Amino acid sequence: MTEIDPQAARDPFALFRAWYREAEQAGQELPEAMSLATATGSGQPGVRMVLLRGVTDTGFRFFTNYTSPKARTLDANPRAALCFYWHSLERQVRVEGNVARLGWADSKAYFDTRPIGSRMGAWASDQSRPIESREELEDRVKAVTAKFEGQQPDLPPHWGGYEVTADRIEFWTGRQNRLHDRFVYTLMPDGDWDVTRLQP
Repeated sequence: MTEIDPQAARDPFALFRAWYREAEQAGQELPEAMSLATATGSGQPGVRMVLLRGVTDTGFRFFTNYTSPKARTLDANPRAALCFYWHSLERQVRVEGNVARLGWADSKAYFDTRPIGSRMGAWASDQSRPIESREELEDRVKAVTAKFEGQQPDLPPHWGGYEVTADRIEFWTGRQNRLHDRFVYTLMPDGDWDVTRLQP
């Protein structure tokens, strides 16, 4: 498995990709699952599970409904934290950084790869809003499906992506006697990453 050599692994994104591949190869269920933590302007925290949908050279991408509580919170306070945990490898990755919406083209490119049912659901659901019954939700999906019959649904105006541009990434590996290995990458003003070993 890929371990951390602070002298060689100067790029945390290269290391993350290596660890992610190893989680996939190890049969880790949903290696793309990550917790997304946010906070309102008044400091009220919130956390939920989302799916990683892309890693760039600067950040981590996910997609959601722009009218959802998490999206409204991110728009008001554009900082977030992510956490991946791959139990089968005893590994954890924590990410902190600024958040910004993706452009229309990036959001559409991903939306068009989703299963057709998921695309219909994005049109039908007012995410996190109250609804009377499951039947009402299913009726809304049927109505949207009929509307787009014979054509590909376009990107909804209320749906798209975000990227968490990382400025701090911590890699954690479980060890015996809870003497875990921890390395934190901190982005410096000159664009280089400082790598520091932390005590467990």
